[in-house]
Amino acid sequence: MSIRKKSSISRRNFVTKLTAGTTGALLSVDAAARAFDFPRSTNTASGKPRNKKVRIGVVGGGFGANFYWHEHPDCIVTGVTDLEPKRRKKLRDTYKCDKVYDSMEEMLRKADDIDAVAIFTEAPNHARHSIYALNAGKHVICAVPAAMTLQESQDLVDTVKKTGLVYMMAETSYWQQTTIAARNFFQEGKFGNLIHVDSMYQHDGLETYFYRNGKRTWRYGFPQMHYPTHCTTHYIGVTGDHLSEVSCIGWGDGSQYLKDNDYNNPFNNETALFKTGTGLSFNVRIWWNGAYRGAERAEWIGDKMSLYGETPNGMKPTMVVRGDKEEKDDGGFSRRLNEIVDYEVPKYYLTDMLPKPLRHANSHGHSHTFITHEFVDSIVNNHKPAVDVYEALAYTVPGIIAHQSALKGGEILKIPDFGRGK
Repeated sequence: MSIRKKSSISRRNFVTKLTAGTTGALLSVDAAARAFDFPRSTNTASGKPRNKKVRIGVVGGGFGANFYWHEHPDCIVTGVTDLEPKRRKKLRDTYKCDKVYDSMEEMLRKADDIDAVAIFTEAPNHARHSIYALNAGKHVICAVPAAMTLQESQDLVDTVKKTGLVYMMAETSYWQQTTIAARNFFQEGKFGNLIHVDSMYQHDGLETYFYRNGKRTWRYGFPQMHYPTHCTTHYIGVTGDHLSEVSCIGWGDGSQYLKDNDYNNPFNNETALFKTGTGLSFNVRIWWNGAYRGAERAEWIGDKMSLYGETPNGMKPTMVVRGDKEEKDDGGFSRRLNEIVDYEVPKYYLTDMLPKPLRHANSHGHSHTFITHEFVDSIVNNHKPAVDVYEALAYTVPGIIAHQSALKGGEILKIPDFGRGK
């Protein structure tokens, strides 16, 4: 096989060819943002006057302290809560909010100055807490996953319909810079025919989160495919397609936490092959044990171009472009010489896709400022958030079914539809 070499196509020539009508070696950051069809949030960062700020209460002082409600020009934090005093203090200090409550229930019962609730509690409680807040008349943004069971999924949809309020899931992978780029390329047809997508969420060492204050946490033995959204987003959130069937294989090392957990989960790692609505293959691996480096990344393979996200083993973001030349493999057989092009992912988080105060580096692929803005703007401008309840369940439910498949030795199972796009 040939050794990987620098492409004979210059970056300037390739990207100019790929993005007719633009200039520069790569799309400039601003040009890339303008070219991207940003879903359901056009012209929202222009600074036009607002009549009212969204008043938000934040629930959960772990992950919940990592967002930027206090920096958004159309939002103000008017309440914070966590069951633990240290975490309550962290929220109070982060958001400079003196209205501190002992629980979400107390906050929703007592506070008369909250329009929306940001829920960052334990995964098994997400659906229950979201439904509680919606029924209290509050818009909701919730951490992933949206639900743990099919019944919870249906209950969540029914509650959103009944209340007519905004529900959004705070999925980071949707807003990763590479995912935005892939969505841009897909919408512009740059992949040609997309033929396969690979996605992985690798996170060895989660055992350190199995105990807190001497007690088991919700993460103790948690099923990997019940936390699928970091991966399923890489296909659904780029293409707009859905997942229809799955076969999943689980692997476990027999650790004690696999023999005794609340979920009866015997697996450390789960690997799923999904069939998409358009008949493509989509491979997902969620691995929490093994000699590998951490990653939340994807590879989008097309018949004209492919995009490979940065690997934890040192490969930078890379494009492979269908070539018109041939090469010989190490057996002397001819094959197409497809060209490798290093790709500099635009820094969308520095563009006018966001209000000026949010244009800065942040966590999880610079996704947190996008999540902040999308939720606030969906309320202020009365539009459907990019990851609404139907999108959230389209990301979440395939994992629920995949875990069932793994428990059945990889049996192919159908994935139910909870009304996405209707």
